[in-house]
Amino acid sequence: MVSDSGTGADEHTVPDSDVLIEFGLWLDRQRGLAPVTVHNYCWNVGRFLESLPAGVPVRSLDAALVTAFMIDFCRDRNTNSAKSMARSVRSFLRFAHATGVTTAELWGAVPSSASWHLASLPMPVPPTDLERLLAVAASWRSTALSRRDYAILLLLARLGLRRGEVARLELDDIDWRAAEVTVVGKGNTIERMPLPAEPGEAIVEWLTEGRPRCRTRSLFTTLRPPGRPLSSGAIGHIVGTACRTAGLARIGAHRLRHSLATEMLRAGASLPEVGQVLRHRNARSTAIYAKVDELSLRPLARPWPGTIPEPTGPDAEARSMARPWPEARS
Repeated sequence: MVSDSGTGADEHTVPDSDVLIEFGLWLDRQRGLAPVTVHNYCWNVGRFLESLPAGVPVRSLDAALVTAFMIDFCRDRNTNSAKSMARSVRSFLRFAHATGVTTAELWGAVPSSASWHLASLPMPVPPTDLERLLAVAASWRSTALSRRDYAILLLLARLGLRRGEVARLELDDIDWRAAEVTVVGKGNTIERMPLPAEPGEAIVEWLTEGRPRCRTRSLFTTLRPPGRPLSSGAIGHIVGTACRTAGLARIGAHRLRHSLATEMLRAGASLPEVGQVLRHRNARSTAIYAKVDELSLRPLARPWPGTIPEPTGPDAEARSMARPWPEARS
């Protein structure tokens, strides 16, 4: 077993067959990572270990094997997948060195993927598609399953919650008198948000006409078998199923969050206000939405070379209303 200090073990303390278990415990005890993050790191590292040549133990890892795996893995992956794998493998190699499984500091052999902050654009769902998705989900809510899914969709679309935040909601998180919901966000931050009438009514319908009797305090549960808390992955699956029912291409749950931010900007909200609703801890996280704020960006656009910009302002408006003098050449 790994000691609480994280040091002092020899290279035979952790057998290869148990290294993933020990790595998960180390992430939990030494790094204090959330369970979902521990699961993702272990899943990525499991793929890394499976790629090792037959007969090569973990203690025999070298920089060439690490770099070769990362280059091969990233060949057909997007930036987010590459960065996720790189973080996981680096963390595992630090764990392996700290516990004596390996003697070399191999995490430097993990190459960094090329990426630039704010280089990408948010991908909101077109408003017509979003309203169709919610309208179809609302029209089908005649069963316990559809009532639950409709309430989840509204929390994602109207409050901009992350799917993991929806999965972690509990019955005690809703203050019905104050019309507020307590959300446990990234880093276990706890924040209170207003609960609009539309998602609030959908939750009431799920609780009174859908949710099975069970001991769990989770707000959203399974129906078969009844009473199990929904996972973050299940929330994403619910969004995908709703898209198929509405005849739309699959939409990721996080795109509903992008849609809320984009619509707020179009309605005149400022970036700080958007960041407050999305509960961003850093203003740089909200800054990416400045690139989709077309109304604010339009005055910054320069005319195309060779064209004459049309005049604007009161004089231009008056000039457009003028009529040529009778018998004058227009």
